This record gives sequence, C-alpha cells and structure tokens, in this order.
Amino acid sequence: MDINEVLPEELQDKFEFHNYGHALEILTQACQEEWEDLVHCFENLLFTADDIMKAGGNESPIPKKFDELLYPRGWREIRITGDLLVKMYPRQSSQRRGRFSDTPFDEKVIKGYIDGHNIDFIKNKVAFDLEWNSKDQTFDRDLLAMRTYFDCSLIDVGVIVTRSEELNDIFRSLGLIQKYGASTTWMGKLLYRLKSRRNGGCPILAVGIRKKCVKGEF
Repeated sequence: MDINEVLPEELQDKFEFHNYGHALEILTQACQEEWEDLVHCFENLLFTADDIMKAGGNESPIPKKFDELLYPRGWREIRITGDLLVKMYPRQSSQRRGRFSDTPFDEKVIKGYIDGHNIDFIKNKVAFDLEWNSKDQTFDRDLLAMRTYFDCSLIDVGVIVTRSEELNDIFRSLGLIQKYGASTTWMGKLLYRLKSRRNGGCPILAVGIRKKCVKGEF
C-alpha cells in the first residue's frame, strides 16, 4: 500500500510512518473504527516546548495527551497473564504407530507462562504503545508484548509511536539534547529492531513524532 495514497499530506507533515507486515492495510481496511480514532489522535496532537522540558517518565505531560485523546474513545491499558496447560496423550498400542488415545494420561500446568506483558492502549484487536523518552531497550519489551498478544490471537496489529530524529533540532535549541540522547527511544532504534523482525509475525505501524507536532518556531 502506498502511504501517500492513504495518509493526507498534513498528517505526514506531523508524523513519519513505516509499514511492517501490512499493518496499514489491516488498520485501514479491517479496523476502520480504531484507525479513525488514531487519525483523530494524530490530527489533534500538539504540545509545547514547556511540555518537553517538564519531568519525564509518568510525570511527562506528553503521554497524558495521548490518554486524553484515546481514553474517551474506549482505548485502555491492558496487562495479560496466562498459564500453559500441557496434555500428554499416549499411543493407542505398540502396534499402531501414530495413533493416539483421546484421553491424556497426564497433564501439567506451567504457571505464569505468559506474564507481565502490558500495552499502553488496546481497543478491540488493535494495540498502541507510546515511547517518548525511555531507554531504547524498552522497544524490545514492547515488541515482545505485541507479538505475544498477536500469537494469542488477542490483537491483529500493533502501532508504536516514538520520536522522529528531526526533533533533535528542537532538543538542541532547548539545551536538552543530552536528556534525549541516542540511547533513548527514537525512530532509528525502533526501525532496526523491526527490520530484524523482533516483532515476530505481528504487523506493526511505526509512527514518528515530527517537529510540526510542537507549537512555536524552532
């Protein structure tokens, strides 16, 4: 799918988009309600230099802006856990190779086989994660979570939003380039993980926040 045919120019001015595993096709054709929510979020996302300069982590106003835009539309943070039930079926007889009983002779439960995987926002079968300024290894956690949800048939597609490299111009002008360093979460650190397929089979749309999302002249 040609991104230029799907995404209006104004949206591409604010964000960069990278399509892996036909994520954009799934979003626009099979998850239209969720895609409309995301487009609404992208169109209305704006923040200021003051937002950038405030404390990071959970205190940063930037993740809260996504909460304000997505929670009213039914998106919720979700964490899953799961145990694995393993059943062992015996062969019917020594003379019938490849034929197995309908009744297991033993069962084992592996507790916590899936545990601790959380995603910032999920609605129906679309997952959405934001990484504004964490250690870049956080992308590995996000991609593992999304591929786990996908393998469990809980989602069909994932969206990860992070910083575009061009925001470094603003960080330099604000004297914050050390805070937003190369080893934190930005698009370059995400793309090489996607190119090496750390998302497994889960389709991912990678979205980079560009300078047009920031109010003011820089």
